[in-house]
Amino acid sequence: MSQIDTQAYLDTHLYLEKAIEGLSAEALRWKEKPESWSVTEVLTHLLDHNLVVSFRIREILAASAAQLPGFNQDQWVNGQRGNESNAQEILETYQALLRFNRLLFGRLTEEDLVKTGINHKGVTVQIPEIVAGFIKHVHHHIGQIERVKQAWAQVKQ
Repeated sequence: MSQIDTQAYLDTHLYLEKAIEGLSAEALRWKEKPESWSVTEVLTHLLDHNLVVSFRIREILAASAAQLPGFNQDQWVNGQRGNESNAQEILETYQALLRFNRLLFGRLTEEDLVKTGINHKGVTVQIPEIVAGFIKHVHHHIGQIERVKQAWAQVKQ
């Protein structure tokens, strides 16, 4: 059975911190195109994703019969005016949620880890898979942050 890689989960915060290190407020909010996300909006999305994943995990633990929710990421980021947020505050909140979930992970039993839920795509999932998917998703967006930084550097030359 797959276990939760708690360290990789917690390390996502460190990787995000490193990804934005040295960026000015202007660079954090810059958008290559109006429909593209800024670095701050990517961070906003990742915090939203962390919240949704946290909810999904709790739904599974509660043995809920409800389908695990998806969310409209673009509307969430736009609706909360994500680009007007402060990147450091987003990351502080993100880290707090990681730490809170780590405490939960430490209390989970073998029976908890094999409980299942049905995701928004209709696929049966377990908590370790959800956490692994979350980690992979964060790394995907770190790549997006790197692409935004490269485009910003080209504009500023």
